[in-house]
Amino acid sequence: MQMFRKLVSKLNNQRKQKAAQGMSNPLVSDYEENKNEFLDGLSKRALDMYEKQCDIKNFSKLVLSDPENTSHIDMMQEMIKKGKVTDPFEDEKLAELADNEKFLRDLGLI
Repeated sequence: MQMFRKLVSKLNNQRKQKAAQGMSNPLVSDYEENKNEFLDGLSKRALDMYEKQCDIKNFSKLVLSDPENTSHIDMMQEMIKKGKVTDPFEDEKLAELADNEKFLRDLGLI
């Protein structure tokens, strides 16, 4: 997380410096600045990929932690009994869904 904060602050500082500079002379080329911008962009993409990989790893660990745990089914049945949630597999609800023109149009069936 600290690496992310450093990268964000560095990119913000560069953006502010560019805004303060205004126009630049096209005859003067700063190879080092261009190289640094490329590396910063590469670092940002690498950081994004790393965060995505961590998210996937954490989600997988959470999902696969206890496959025998069926508490979510009990919770859904409790909510259906209380009337907080409608059962999507009721015949009436399936019939309403089958006759829903907007839904069928979204699926490309009409």
